[in-house]
Amino acid sequence: MSTGVSGVDLAIVWCGVVTAAGGALGLLYRASRGARRLAERLGDLADDWQGTPDRPGVPGRPGVMTRLDAMEQQLDAVQHELHPNSGSSLRDAIDRVDERTRRTLD
Repeated sequence: MSTGVSGVDLAIVWCGVVTAAGGALGLLYRASRGARRLAERLGDLADDWQGTPDRPGVPGRPGVMTRLDAMEQQLDAVQHELHPNSGSSLRDAIDRVDERTRRTLD
């Protein structure tokens, strides 16, 4: 399709090119927005996994492995108290009280 005026025809072609390029850029921006959100969430996951150091005014957070190690140590301490050992556990103390109570009632 031609208007017969080469300057107008050239302007129409360039308007079409600019419109198509603008539309393509808009679509790319919208598509990349989802990718940027995903990258931010993956960054948050990495920070949670590895922990974050102290910053001025903000305390650091330990990472997942550090927190798991602390929980394992607490669990070991609790398990130590629940099983008879050399006489220093809570279980040993309960057994001693139970034995004394049994002797008292007999």
